[in-house]
Amino acid sequence: MLIFENIISDRGSRYAVSGGACANADDAAAFLKALKRKKKFAKATHNTWACLTADGPLKNDDGESGAGMVILRMLERDDVRDEIVVVTRWYGGKHLGGDRFRHVQDAVRYYLDNRQ
Repeated sequence: MLIFENIISDRGSRYAVSGGACANADDAAAFLKALKRKKKFAKATHNTWACLTADGPLKNDDGESGAGMVILRMLERDDVRDEIVVVTRWYGGKHLGGDRFRHVQDAVRYYLDNRQ
């Protein structure tokens, strides 16, 4: 499990991105469970994620409507398979509007650029 914390901050909201191996829905559930063992991530407002597996795409917005699809499209574009990417947001009290999608993209790009 690779975690990059405090990579983006905007109007009080803070973002982290994490990822690791994921071949199926059970792996995704296990990854999220392990991530949420860290109290900080368990208390996050959103843990949005996506993964491309041999069985097909998996994603979950976790209340951040549309964010899972943003992650999934980036994974498809870079042909990243069998690897889950989770973008975590701690809500800071102010709505970010469309900027939240840019932040999700920036977080995923950060992960993809720094994972090796």
